[in-house]
Amino acid sequence: MSPDHPPGLDLDRLRGLLDRERPGLVTGALSGRLIEGGRSNLTYAVSDGTARWVVRRPPLGHVLATAHDMRREHRVISALHPTHVPVPRPVLLCEDDEVLGAPFYVMEFVEGTPYRTAEQLTPLGPERTRAAVLNLVDTLVGLHAVDPAEVGLADFGRPEGFLDRQLRRWAKQLDASRNRDLAGIDELHATLGRELPPSPAATVVHGDYRLDNVLIGGENDDIRAILDWEMSTLGDPLTDLGLLVMYSMPLGLPDSPVSTTARAPGHPAPAELIERYAARSGRDVSAVAWYTAFAWFKLAVILEGIHYRYTLGQTVGPGFDRIGDLVPVFIEHGLTTLQKG
Repeated sequence: MSPDHPPGLDLDRLRGLLDRERPGLVTGALSGRLIEGGRSNLTYAVSDGTARWVVRRPPLGHVLATAHDMRREHRVISALHPTHVPVPRPVLLCEDDEVLGAPFYVMEFVEGTPYRTAEQLTPLGPERTRAAVLNLVDTLVGLHAVDPAEVGLADFGRPEGFLDRQLRRWAKQLDASRNRDLAGIDELHATLGRELPPSPAATVVHGDYRLDNVLIGGENDDIRAILDWEMSTLGDPLTDLGLLVMYSMPLGLPDSPVSTTARAPGHPAPAELIERYAARSGRDVSAVAWYTAFAWFKLAVILEGIHYRYTLGQTVGPGFDRIGDLVPVFIEHGLTTLQKG
């Protein structure tokens, strides 16, 4: 297919659907391109030459619909769009596989930059970098302040036993990709299980909240939109904070295929992010070390899964050959975080 007709995006069928469901929205021939990034779902930018939209669909050939639930993603951004939480405006949800071969949804295209690395942040300068990262915390506080029942999300998840289920889920994921000894990972999992903290009242949880899952733009480097809601649910809000803290800590590895933004000049230290979240949310963050260690554990499991698929020849591309070396580093960070906490 040509760049304007990427795999998984039948523009003629999409145009037909939009003309039927949103008459007058599209005024010219559609073109589309795949947007890089995102954990697994496919994201396309689509334009009629005047306006732009974004299409989200599951990976090509993927059959586990529960892992790539377009209805859930569309539902959460539809619920949050009328609130102060910055999300793209939803356009429509299509659950008919006949159109693109899988369920998908369309939302507005939001201008902005997802900053993935310290090198990308550095040109902003220390003051703008600091402000952007602190704004990331403030935006998370805003998300967690939304009453799920008031926006129709009271049944969006099962908050009772959330942390225990999360631990069991990721341990199961680890067992599915075990093909080598990983020193310390069982100890990390067991310690997390023994020291499970009591959860605060449940909120909408993003599940993968970090700087490169938001779009920053405008004169004031505002957060224009939070993206990639595929892991969102109702649960413990401090899991989002723990992940954000983890991504704000330096890995200590040059040329790592997994990067954090921590080394960008002006980037606030994790302690400041935690203090700001506590002050603005009013939540008790005394157990934040547990949540941060859990984030290290979760990422270690995800990376081990990627490494496992790489050893089977199922994943190819630059950097995948070095993913396996990262896993012990994440395990060690998790254990160290628990000991310090």
